[in-house]
Amino acid sequence: MTDTLVVDYVRPHWQHSALVLVDVQADFLDGPAAVAGTSDLMGNMSQLATAYRAAGRPVIHVVRLYRPGSTDVDPPRRAMIQNGGRMVTPGSSGSQIPASLLPHPVELDHELLLSGGLQQLGAREHILYKPRWSAFYRTQLHQHLRALGVDTVVVAGCNLPNCPRGTLFDASERDYRAVAVIDATSQATPERLADLGLIGVAVATTDEVVKYQQNAT
Repeated sequence: MTDTLVVDYVRPHWQHSALVLVDVQADFLDGPAAVAGTSDLMGNMSQLATAYRAAGRPVIHVVRLYRPGSTDVDPPRRAMIQNGGRMVTPGSSGSQIPASLLPHPVELDHELLLSGGLQQLGAREHILYKPRWSAFYRTQLHQHLRALGVDTVVVAGCNLPNCPRGTLFDASERDYRAVAVIDATSQATPERLADLGLIGVAVATTDEVVKYQQNAT
């Protein structure tokens, strides 16, 4: 009788991982569109970005941009934006990524991003616009990660029930190994993390991810 080869298809490959920071923008940190708990986690998000840069591994900042009057918006906010409401408006200060997450100060190139392009910040660091919840929906993310040899997606940011969750589900659907960073993602409740565990998403703390990046070869 031939022994069955047991392969672990969900264990993260840290040396082949990319950090995906989702919707960490000024409007979601402070003001009327702020998501509770996100600002408190900025220090952990910054640690993750710094660790990935130091390891020479990919970092992708995924952003939203809502053009006033547009209908190309997720349904819960569509009426508000269609009627001229403003949130992460292209060119506004509220759409910007906090400087503490970036390798150097930069303004979003909203025309490039809205056209589907990647805004480069460093050799392996980019900004990407997404039009809906998941960072994989109508974007170049999958092709970009595959071109870099990435098979593990590490997700943090704002906020778990919406865009990080959608991104993690779509990552799993595309056969990526997926990790949710529980203390660098707002609204990460035990129930929501348990749902992710059912599809094989691993959970880790910021300290664990930083250690893995320092030790991965």
